[in-house]
Amino acid sequence: MPTDIPEPQAVCNAITRSAIFIVATLNPGPDNAAAVRSICGDVAALVRAVGTRAPTGELSCVCGFGAGVWDTLFGAPRPANLHAFREFGEGKRHAIGTPGDLLLHIRADHMDLCFELATQLMTRLGNAVSVVDEVHGFRYFDLRDMVGFVDGTENPRGREAVDFALIRDQDRDFAGGSYVIVQKYLHDMAAWESLPVEAQERIIGRKKLSDVELDEAIKPSSSHSSLTTIEKDGQEVKILRHNMAFGRPGAGEFGTYFIGYASSPEPVEQMLENMFVGRPPGNYDRLLDYSRAVTGGLFFVPSATLLEELADRKP
Repeated sequence: MPTDIPEPQAVCNAITRSAIFIVATLNPGPDNAAAVRSICGDVAALVRAVGTRAPTGELSCVCGFGAGVWDTLFGAPRPANLHAFREFGEGKRHAIGTPGDLLLHIRADHMDLCFELATQLMTRLGNAVSVVDEVHGFRYFDLRDMVGFVDGTENPRGREAVDFALIRDQDRDFAGGSYVIVQKYLHDMAAWESLPVEAQERIIGRKKLSDVELDEAIKPSSSHSSLTTIEKDGQEVKILRHNMAFGRPGAGEFGTYFIGYASSPEPVEQMLENMFVGRPPGNYDRLLDYSRAVTGGLFFVPSATLLEELADRKP
């Protein structure tokens, strides 16, 4: 990890076998705000306390805050690019924004570790927040998403992951932090599975079995991989995805929880605009004919150093 920025949270940790995503809203009142500030100083200690019981479990927790609650909790200064989730598209193809002030992204190789940490954190938060969404995710075979394709193939790794995911000089007060966008997608698996594999591959832009990218001569410009490739000044701009599959087969629910970290919300927002509106407009991501976004939120993730300091912040 670079030494020219404060210690980050576990943004760049490797993908684990299990995850719990909790999105909550802050309940009114100064005591509730104080309770949320207090937990900022305790997250690291709780991770250590639970994680020590299974040292190889790779337990971690990333804590982020939404635009609508930052000033109430912490006052000035404010992260430069923190704003409400930008919605894209309309009708059945709509990147919808939903309520969310606090994000907890809990990861481990064993769900019991995630569950125990989530229990401890929510016990400490008590009535200070109201949970509006909770998803228990799992790694699906060899990092496949629910539609059967490998997810996160183009994720940056090592130093490149740090460079794309963490803030540096662009906002020195918040160096070591990150922005994260989350969305919960539900899939119409019956309709998707009715497609021939070749049709699925053209929608995704990759071979289903081998994960090899389709040749540019045959890959549609509306493919998912085409529309989520972002370039700026001739260089590809990447984000760090930690997506997880989730579902309830008995209820007919099959989904993918998208979570993308970046040093600015801009590249993720550009991807969403390309997908939901199209590049050019109308040339949208055909995966959205089978997948529907039902939540959406943007959060700022302070560095681990700043997170502890925020416990004593007086707005």
